[in-house]
Amino acid sequence: MTLNIQSRPLIDIGLNLASSQFNDDTEEVLTRARSAHIIACILTGTDEQTSKHVLDLCRQYSPTFPAMLYCTVGVHPHDAKHWNSDTLAVLQQLLDQTPAVAVGETGLDFNRDYSPRPAQERVFEAQLELAAGTGKPLFMHERDAHQRQLEILHAYRNQLDRGVIHCFTGDRKSLFNYLDLDLYIGITGWICDERRGLDLQNLVKNIPLNRLMLESDAPYLLPRTVRPKPSSRRNEPAYLSWVLDSVAEHRRESAEEIAMATSQTAAEFFGLDITMIKHAAAIPGSSR
Repeated sequence: MTLNIQSRPLIDIGLNLASSQFNDDTEEVLTRARSAHIIACILTGTDEQTSKHVLDLCRQYSPTFPAMLYCTVGVHPHDAKHWNSDTLAVLQQLLDQTPAVAVGETGLDFNRDYSPRPAQERVFEAQLELAAGTGKPLFMHERDAHQRQLEILHAYRNQLDRGVIHCFTGDRKSLFNYLDLDLYIGITGWICDERRGLDLQNLVKNIPLNRLMLESDAPYLLPRTVRPKPSSRRNEPAYLSWVLDSVAEHRRESAEEIAMATSQTAAEFFGLDITMIKHAAAIPGSSR
C-alpha cells in the first residue's frame, strides 16, 4: 500500500543508534527511516560513553540527513553503579552541545537490578537536578519501580519543565499517576504484541493525544505486526509506522491524525524546529 507522506510524518523519540547492531549499516538504516516518513529521530544516550557516541553520530550524519538527528544525554539505571565524581560534569558539558535535547535515559529499574537500588535512586535524583538546572526535558525509563519513581518525581516535579515515560508498559494506575504529573507517554512496538501487549492496547485510548509520542526503541521491540516478516529480529525506525497503525487501531483518531499530532508534540517537547513537520513532503516516499 502506498502511503501519503504528507499525512503520516513521524518522529521516533527513542532510537538506540549507538547499538553495535547498527555498526555495519548506519547510513542505510537512516535512509530507510527517512524513506518511511521518519522526519526526526532522537538517539538515546544511556551512559557517558554512549551519550558521547550519539552526539558524534548526530554530527557525522547530519550533512546527509539535515535536521533529522538529535540525542539524549544521561545514565540509564542499569549503569548507575558506574556513576562517579566526574559524571555530572561530563553530562553537563554534553548537554551544552546543540544536538543534545534531553536528559536521559534515566529512571529506575527494579526488575533486573543491574545496579543497586540506592545507587539508582541517587543517580536518578542527580539527573532530575540536572534537568531542572538546564531546563531540558527528561527521557525516563521505569520497570517494576513505579511507586518509588513516582515518589521521587513528586519531590522534584515543580522544578522540572517536562518529561516523558518512554516505552510505557505499565498498568492503568501507573498510567494515570504519570498523567496526573503532566508527563508524556512514549509507545513502542510492545503495543503490537498480541501476547504481551493486550493491556497496553486497552490502555492507549486513555492517553490524551497531546501527551502521546511514538518510538521504535530500535534495535529492540520489533513490532510483531510487520509484514512481510523481516528476516532479522533487529528493529529499525523504518518500522515505526506499524506502531502507529496499532495505536490507531485502539484509538478513535485515524493513523494520519495520530501521526501529525504525535510528531508535533514531539517537536515541541524536544524543542525541534516545528517547520520540519510542514516540510515532510520533501522526504522521499516509499511503499509498504
